[in-house]
Amino acid sequence: MNYTIHQLQIFLKVVQTKSITKASEELFMTQPAVSIQLKNLQDQFEIPLTEVISRQLHVTDFGHEIAILAERVVQELENINYKTQAYQGILSGKLRISAASTGKYVIPYFLSGFMEKNTGIDLVLDVTNKSRVVESLKNNEIDFALVSVIPEKLSIEEELLIENKLYLVGNRPVRDENKPLIYREQGSATRLAMEKYFESHRVNQRKRMELTSNEAVKQAVIAGLGYSIMPLIGIQNELINKQLFILTQEDLPLKTEWRLIWLKGKKMSPVSLAFLDFIQSEKQEILNQNFNWYLEY
Repeated sequence: MNYTIHQLQIFLKVVQTKSITKASEELFMTQPAVSIQLKNLQDQFEIPLTEVISRQLHVTDFGHEIAILAERVVQELENINYKTQAYQGILSGKLRISAASTGKYVIPYFLSGFMEKNTGIDLVLDVTNKSRVVESLKNNEIDFALVSVIPEKLSIEEELLIENKLYLVGNRPVRDENKPLIYREQGSATRLAMEKYFESHRVNQRKRMELTSNEAVKQAVIAGLGYSIMPLIGIQNELINKQLFILTQEDLPLKTEWRLIWLKGKKMSPVSLAFLDFIQSEKQEILNQNFNWYLEY
């Protein structure tokens, strides 16, 4: 057999995305290039790795078995690289973090300085909704999670980063009561906070919308489709440009804390320990440099 590491990596991406088009986009390759490499790998086996049914690519049972082995091979290759760097005195390895979607406005600032100082570290950052973040943490698939609400029935440790403030916002300074409230999807921490707030204040509007990302909600509010309770951290430019306005509402803003959490008792890797040490020592400086506007609200 004559397959290459590059072919295995491409095959793993095809298995992950179930699409040559999506795999080519994520690998920054052309579709023909991905197809050629996939065919070259397939030529090494008499049993099909993939098949196309009704124009949809499917991975065969044999293909899934090969993917499991390929993932081990690629992982061992990464371990060789990390081991080499360790012998050279370079901190190396993977740092895996999952962040709730609005956390994308927070976590990059706590990562940039650390990554600049430690060029041997590979970052895997998954930005998704709270439910998926908690699931990844529960399954021990990640080193840290960034959340604004502590997950229930999960023993964790934490490092507080910055306060999370949620305001009612609209595209005009005065609210039009005829326009609906716009909610995030089920599983979102912002959705949960918004529901609790309006239930406790006995606000009942039958007309409402549900969108699946903070960015989608923001654009809908800017377009005048309705109003929403949104994290302040994600609307700085829109407030400056007067595309959005904070609307006065009783008992707002809602306040929680953005926090980095990890499983209690988890045996941390040298990379995870180094990152936690960096956060604890540099947190105040990071806040002063990047979040002064936010802290003043």
